[in-house]
Amino acid sequence: MTRGFLIWLLLYLTACGGGGSSAIDSEQQSVSTPDNSNGLDSCSPDCFLSKSDVEQVIGQAVSEAAARNVDATIAIVDRVGNVLGVYQMSGSEPFVTITSTAELGGPVVGGLENLNFIPATLAAVSKAITGAYLSTTGNAFTTRTASQIVQENFNPGERDVPSGPLFGVQFSQLPCSDFSTRFTSGLGPGPRRAPLGLSADPGGMPLYLDGMAVGGVGVIADGIYGLDKNIGDFDNDLDEIIATAATVGYAAPLDIRADQITIVGKTARFSDSFVEDLVSTPSDFTSLAELEASGAGSLVAVPGYYAGSSTIEGTIFGTSPSGIRPADAGIFADSSGESLDAFVFVDGSDINRFPATDASDAPGDAAENRLTQLDVQTIINEALGIANQSRAQIRVPVGSQARVTVSVVDTNGTILGMARTRDGPVFGSDVSLQKARTATFFSGTGRQGSVAPADFLRSVPEPLYLAPLAEPVDLNQLTTLANPAPSFSGYVSALQLFLGLPAALESFGTVVAFSDRSGGNLSRPNYPDGPDNGPPGPLSKPAGEWSIFSTGLQLDLVYNAIINHVAFVLGAAPDVPQNCVGNTGFAASNAFTTINMKVNLANGIQIFPGSVPIFRGDVLIGGVGVSGDGVDQDDMIAFLGIHKAGVRLGSKEGIPALGNAPLELRADRLEIPGQASRLRYVNCPQVPFIDSDETEVCSDL
Repeated sequence: MTRGFLIWLLLYLTACGGGGSSAIDSEQQSVSTPDNSNGLDSCSPDCFLSKSDVEQVIGQAVSEAAARNVDATIAIVDRVGNVLGVYQMSGSEPFVTITSTAELGGPVVGGLENLNFIPATLAAVSKAITGAYLSTTGNAFTTRTASQIVQENFNPGERDVPSGPLFGVQFSQLPCSDFSTRFTSGLGPGPRRAPLGLSADPGGMPLYLDGMAVGGVGVIADGIYGLDKNIGDFDNDLDEIIATAATVGYAAPLDIRADQITIVGKTARFSDSFVEDLVSTPSDFTSLAELEASGAGSLVAVPGYYAGSSTIEGTIFGTSPSGIRPADAGIFADSSGESLDAFVFVDGSDINRFPATDASDAPGDAAENRLTQLDVQTIINEALGIANQSRAQIRVPVGSQARVTVSVVDTNGTILGMARTRDGPVFGSDVSLQKARTATFFSGTGRQGSVAPADFLRSVPEPLYLAPLAEPVDLNQLTTLANPAPSFSGYVSALQLFLGLPAALESFGTVVAFSDRSGGNLSRPNYPDGPDNGPPGPLSKPAGEWSIFSTGLQLDLVYNAIINHVAFVLGAAPDVPQNCVGNTGFAASNAFTTINMKVNLANGIQIFPGSVPIFRGDVLIGGVGVSGDGVDQDDMIAFLGIHKAGVRLGSKEGIPALGNAPLELRADRLEIPGQASRLRYVNCPQVPFIDSDETEVCSDL
């Protein structure tokens, strides 16, 4: 089969909604999928990446790079983000440049755009973690898939269509997250942090053994950390070709790859590279010992991630050493006492990190309003129960249960409980917490006894954007940009003006309940989401300043902390604290110090759907976030989970039952001056349940 005919056939099949399975079957190693109808979350005793597996993956990648006369940096991780090996070929560029392709109005300035002093090792690790974290036994996604689903239009390049379903997910799993665990030495319980968040740069792929997801590989060889803005053709991407060589023998099963999954009627993209593109013979790879003896390259240490002395073996996912294991019996059960088959996050002593617990805040200045341990456990149980009944969006076979993580927080953003269903994608863990905190934070207008959102934002140090360096890179020449120089008070003012609510987010303002779907509308570069002639949302940025590497308030809140972490890896600063907001950044004095440290947004904010605030009457008492298997499913599970928990618990001693925000407080009731479109609140699937034809399940609630 010629490559020209192959490209024509794949484009034809994609246009017909059939993916590229026929073409891929003819050239990719065939891998069978185990029966994953039960969504396995643990493997056989041999289902992990051994040291020899890690070295083979590296060897295959290096052989392909050498055959192409290029030098690459390769990272391997297990499914919870433990870095098992980072190999750098001798001629590899030490740094990458972060950049999106030029926008219609010219190159983007600001944010992370054009930074050219980012260690290549960090890019490779983030790409490997992305391949691992987005993939399960029911779906295999790559960083190319991520590129497709995080951009301002879905599909990228189409006009006047909404953004990707995971718009904003790139700024999750951040190195400053208070949820993600950190490397000390060797293996440890995850999920681990990603140095640059999740990646949309092709060249990150999942790794599988016997059809089970066990990790990921990330490659950087072209010096660019970017994305694919045009998916109407096939790229000859060096990073992805080398990563394809790395996955031979560890490839994702054909029938769960992204190109077998449709998202809102559009076929997802897995890879533009195929085995027939390789110029090396993967089975003839050179061993790691021989590579090092020849001077071809070496394992390299990555501060905060990997010691560099030798490869290590991965953990078995779903067991205690991985940090995710089955919950203890009897805690997670439905109203009839039947087990919900939940999984929890555990520490190195096998203790649940986030059991349901009482809140310590006093919503509305009344301690009796706070969420109790019983409230939290009931919310999580009801949400997990709904997930188990729901049809997944991004998982095969069709009709599989939705696989998600559920997080509950109080009005201060303190974690009150977290749990997950079987085989949920790992990325959804940190994201569900971001979502819960975001909805709670922005719905905090008018609450008493705590800092109002507007005042909190005004107290945060401004993002100090750095300018790219002249070549060759000299870190002593780092300078900050004079323009653009966004301010958090500017975001507050822009939001108030846009909504026509001068007191929005203020302590004396009217309460407005914001879900992440609502906040996402305000964070899109074209309000409400997609139309070219729509104005930028007040939490986004204007043309010329916006890109997926410069999203607006979302990035600006965490920008200084990301730079702090890069400085740490370069040996120029202590590591960033486990708090993403409040960092002084590259300041002239008191640099890289976190001030006003609060947990409200400690792992950043999220701007795609899947969260709602929790109320008692008209008093905000917390929030719930859900992430994992389709954004409409996430919305529904969060929304119905709270509703069902409130019904199950009822009111007591004059205290209103917990529930969703009253209709009149929800953001979708706002009439925005000069705009025909209102904000959205939740969007539930039309026929969501596996064994039921029930429709409009969220109506009238």
